[in-house]
Amino acid sequence: MSTDVKTKEHMAIAEPIDMSEYANLVDVFATACTRFAGNDAFTCLGHTINFAELYEKAGHFTSYLQNHTDLQPGDRVAMMLPNLLQYPAVVFGALQAGMVVVNTNPLYSHREMVHQFNDAEVKAVVVLANMAAEIEAILPETGIKQVVVTQLADFHPPIKRTVINFAAKYIKKMVPPYALPGHIMLLDAMKLGAVKAPVICQPQPDDIAMLQYTGGTTGVAKGAVLLHSNLVANALQCTEMFKGYGITEGAETLVLPLPLYHIYAFTVSLLISHTGNHTILIPNPRDLPSVVKAMNAQKFTMFSGLNTLFVALCNDESFKALDFTNLKATISGGMALTGDAAKSWHEVTGCEVYEGYGLTETAPVLTVNCGGPGGNQVGTIGVPVPGTALKVVDEKGNTLPRGEAGELCAKGPQVMRGYWHRPEATAEVFDVDGFFTTGDIAVIQDDGYLRIVDRKKDMIIVSGFNVFPNEVEEVLVRHPSVLECAVVGVKDDKSGEAPKAFVVVNDSAVDAAELKTFCKESLAAYKVPRFFEFRDELPKSNVGKVLRKDLRE
Repeated sequence: MSTDVKTKEHMAIAEPIDMSEYANLVDVFATACTRFAGNDAFTCLGHTINFAELYEKAGHFTSYLQNHTDLQPGDRVAMMLPNLLQYPAVVFGALQAGMVVVNTNPLYSHREMVHQFNDAEVKAVVVLANMAAEIEAILPETGIKQVVVTQLADFHPPIKRTVINFAAKYIKKMVPPYALPGHIMLLDAMKLGAVKAPVICQPQPDDIAMLQYTGGTTGVAKGAVLLHSNLVANALQCTEMFKGYGITEGAETLVLPLPLYHIYAFTVSLLISHTGNHTILIPNPRDLPSVVKAMNAQKFTMFSGLNTLFVALCNDESFKALDFTNLKATISGGMALTGDAAKSWHEVTGCEVYEGYGLTETAPVLTVNCGGPGGNQVGTIGVPVPGTALKVVDEKGNTLPRGEAGELCAKGPQVMRGYWHRPEATAEVFDVDGFFTTGDIAVIQDDGYLRIVDRKKDMIIVSGFNVFPNEVEEVLVRHPSVLECAVVGVKDDKSGEAPKAFVVVNDSAVDAAELKTFCKESLAAYKVPRFFEFRDELPKSNVGKVLRKDLRE
């Protein structure tokens, strides 16, 4: 493949980004906490901590890891937490100790957790008490040596902390009993860490910061190796693009209902913190009253969500009654934004939705619908962020002219090093020029904006989460009554897409309810097929391969 002048004319190439400002994520964090020490950093469940408090708490956790565990720089530490004040403190505490963060989806099943923890060779985990029983169940099957347990309101003032934690455990019954010999409560770990000052590690730009797990066409979760330089680059790239939103350092308040263990929310939060701004964390975005309550308590200026959430909120009367006077930017990512959702949001809030695009493997942002010559173009994913080159190729890898659809490929400082311990899988997703092949079919318009046309892969996106048919099918065929099956994505008003299973059975008595229950034992809830269709046979190619495309039609 060529990258000559003529070829470059067909590509979308943004201006370079200056990476010299920060050496690593630790540097980004320390600089923000020093520059904006007195500014509000995070608010959750009615309590706010400023940047100075956050830095102190992160330091205590760093010291605990260094002086009271056998963990060493480079060891993997899993974070199994919803959006709580503890999350940024323990993540940056681990990074300051030179360790690698492994974000874990609390919705994962037993099987999925065991795979991820073993694949990443996780040695320690920080987990919410509500989920500690799940860690107890998987612990014997993993190499985890240290478990740190936190409760919902651990970073709240003593009286409020006691009330919230008591209510969660004894009134709402949100904390199943657990027995984890040798575990330590986070507050106790913090007390130990407070005794001695931490030794702040300064990782090299090409040191690993995170293993962020994504699926694959085989359904096996793979760890995207994200370096400090990848995440720093993406924060700086987005900062540059977000100037088009009129964002001011230290003056904004972002509402973030999306989970920080998802790379989209993590990077948005990093961007906001890097610029000294304030983030309101929502532990459970499905609880719309709690989202509205949190928004009603603050003069918010930014909102980050996805299509599913926009639709739900715009149909909620209490949300419509909020004061949107100060809202200047709404960011969409994680799944495709529909025109109807964007229109409804604008009608309710008076604010446009700016859609971006990216993948776990690209830390994640590749394009943003702001800062381009054409302003915000609904229906497109915008233009590439600084330092990013995008091209569209045909099946032979030849770069296509603008206006033609092909596979979107990306190159830039935010693109991952590769997949953890999977050199063959890594080689498959990079072309000879070093471009990452996204698997998405796109068009680069004449004005440089991009449109996603379709997905080359069979991946299904459910409320922003990736579901891979092969993984679901592998579970389904374990049922004794299932002869064969195929899973495809179908449109869904709430989640964007939903898994639908086409099943051939050998027992007419088996029904959808039974198969759903069976799947729930091995799959996260969002991966379980929502719809089932029973057939006598499945469409197949000459060589016997099931034709999913025929099932979608």
